[in-house]
Amino acid sequence: MQNHPQRLAYVALSSICLFWGTTYLGIRMALESFPPLTLVSTRFILSGALLLGAARLAGMAMPGRRELLLTGLNGIIILGVGNGCLTFAELWIPSGLAALFITTSPFWMVGIEAAFRGGERLHLPAVAGMLIGFSGAALLVGPDVWVQGFQGNVWKGFLILQLGTASWCSGSIVQRRLPTKANAIVSGAIQQLAAGLAFLPPALVANEHPIAWSSRGVGALLYLVIFGSIVGYSAYIYALERLPVALVSIYTYVNPVVAVILGWIVYREPFGRREALAMGAIFLGVAVVKRTSPPSRRR
Repeated sequence: MQNHPQRLAYVALSSICLFWGTTYLGIRMALESFPPLTLVSTRFILSGALLLGAARLAGMAMPGRRELLLTGLNGIIILGVGNGCLTFAELWIPSGLAALFITTSPFWMVGIEAAFRGGERLHLPAVAGMLIGFSGAALLVGPDVWVQGFQGNVWKGFLILQLGTASWCSGSIVQRRLPTKANAIVSGAIQQLAAGLAFLPPALVANEHPIAWSSRGVGALLYLVIFGSIVGYSAYIYALERLPVALVSIYTYVNPVVAVILGWIVYREPFGRREALAMGAIFLGVAVVKRTSPPSRRR
């Protein structure tokens, strides 16, 4: 493996599986110190500025005005709304449960893409996979709704995460269709910086609780900036350029497992037979959707 020509690409893939899986716990820890709007804004301003500065020092070309504007808007939709919804959801539900709900993102991706002009149409096997996956989500949400009705925290967390996932997928599809000349890392840096700046005004005017400074909360924020955003995103771009998409997509299955394990270790978040069955159903649904998708959609 040491002399394998794709060794660094596999290292990057391993980094994605590890670091993106740990960000769910990182967000929960950071929320102990930072209110959600402040956390999202600070995280992406720091990561976007650092990544963009490094790109400039490396001599990477910056995009034109129109591309810059569209990339920034997509960053607000993808990272701002998408990650913002995740951050708010973790005020109500455990980090591992949030990771399981986000695993349904491929269902939104194929459904939204089918609604776009020229997008791939939905086929019966893909619909069947989506139903299997959402049955797993229903297994997680159902007992809470049965006991607390639609005011329960699990239901609220599920809804806001579906909003965030739909926003993430919509922005990703638009970004993929956008003709770009800039390096992908430059585009990612612009997206992160735009998301952070967009959340700065509401973070300043919202009546959020004061920051409760602690080494644990600050450490979690820095971890999210460095390993969740800068290292994780750069590794993702590097792996996508050198490995098959089907192989890179393995992070979809690894991330929630990492999140669930860490959530149980640190916070003793509940995970039993019902959660395991739900995870299996969601994973099976995702696998069916990926397996039955046409090659153009898998790319």
